[in-house]
Amino acid sequence: MQISRIRLSDKTSRLHPRHVVPIERSRNGLQRLFRQFSWPYGIPSHVAPETPGSIHEGGELGYSLAHAYGAAFDNPDLIVACIIGDGEAETGALTRRLRSGRAGRWSCFERPKAGPGRNSSTASRSREPGTLTRCPSRISTSPRHLRALEDWMKSYRPWELFDQNGKLREDIAALAPTGHRRMGANPHANGGELLEPLSLPRFHDYAVEVRTPGAIEAEATRILGKYLRDVMKLNADKRNFRLFGPDETASNRLDAVYETTAKEWMAATEDVDVDLSPEGRVLEVLSEHLCQGWLEGYLLTGRHGLFSCYEAFIHIVDSMVNQHAKWLKVTRNIPWRKPIASLNYLLTSHVWRQDHNGFSHQDPGFIDHLANKKAEIVRIYLPPDANCLLSVADHCLRSLDYINLIIAGKQREWQWLDIEAAGRHCALGAGVWEWASNDAGDPDVVMALASRPGRLRGEPSARLDYWP
Repeated sequence: MQISRIRLSDKTSRLHPRHVVPIERSRNGLQRLFRQFSWPYGIPSHVAPETPGSIHEGGELGYSLAHAYGAAFDNPDLIVACIIGDGEAETGALTRRLRSGRAGRWSCFERPKAGPGRNSSTASRSREPGTLTRCPSRISTSPRHLRALEDWMKSYRPWELFDQNGKLREDIAALAPTGHRRMGANPHANGGELLEPLSLPRFHDYAVEVRTPGAIEAEATRILGKYLRDVMKLNADKRNFRLFGPDETASNRLDAVYETTAKEWMAATEDVDVDLSPEGRVLEVLSEHLCQGWLEGYLLTGRHGLFSCYEAFIHIVDSMVNQHAKWLKVTRNIPWRKPIASLNYLLTSHVWRQDHNGFSHQDPGFIDHLANKKAEIVRIYLPPDANCLLSVADHCLRSLDYINLIIAGKQREWQWLDIEAAGRHCALGAGVWEWASNDAGDPDVVMALASRPGRLRGEPSARLDYWP
């Protein structure tokens, strides 16, 4: 449906980056389109990066409505059409997204399994603030069904719309919108066209003062929370940055953001409620699926965000991040797809410091899941202290077209580098800590350490005078 409308409204083809010759509005052009549809190196049978006007990667089901909501956030004048097929409607992920209706109005089209004889125009009003419309999707090849299909298609009277050569009549074509009003040219569906860089504070201003490595303690994510608070403040007028996550923003020590904004909350409040507002910039819901889908939709339509989560429970979105990685990989080779803001994860409450939750909250496997993807798409950061976390976060919020994974502890830990040294260390990606070495440039043992837990175990070992 979307491809046919794009073809009718676009004078030149944007259907696929491999197209050299436009798919003209004629019988031959129509045949060329049909032959490429759902064919290797042609046009995918589902919405994909190659489909103009789309922000959703088809294939895996369940996430369309969450993407639609992400697109609608902070776009009060935008109408987002979300088409939900029969398989999509059967997924648990989609069912959870129906609860997003509490945050606004939605429109959805359900496409159940149906054949001729079933009422294809029946519309029903959902209890949620949306509209459901039924239409047939699968018809058998029996002669009776084929005749019904032919009658149905002829009911549109195509001979009144097209000439003998299969070209759309000029008076009909003139009714189509132009410019960005065309379905395939809407800039909201090519978010890089609308993307504005964030106004970011100087991260050095939030630094922990470290005069001697390992002399003071600090909570790295609490320091980051103050930085994110001011990111919210500096971009309040643009309304292009949000913090997403399960019910863990305060637990992960990022609650300084509530000095500037609140959690978005559309329902009634009670006297005991705090930090809730219809205008809040923090989206908290105890569904990692929903947080991921909202954020993806928000990024794909030209905004910025950060997803904060306990390390153990981020696995719930493993397959979703796979799909987003595929989207980023494909769009890099589509000239008209503009770069979008990176998908940024902050994983804390990590496996090494589950001081009170214990084994049920321990699972470090998400880093393995992302590490098997190409470095041109995925970047992994393990900042060892608060100042390194500030430098990494600033870098990630400026980056485009990446999936950035940051893993950092929230508990009080020793601090190692002053802010200038932290900046240099993060720019290098790996470095020698001279103050922790005694080799004078000629080591007998090289210790490779990553992240705060690695430092904790490595530093005492480096001071041993005797190695058996």
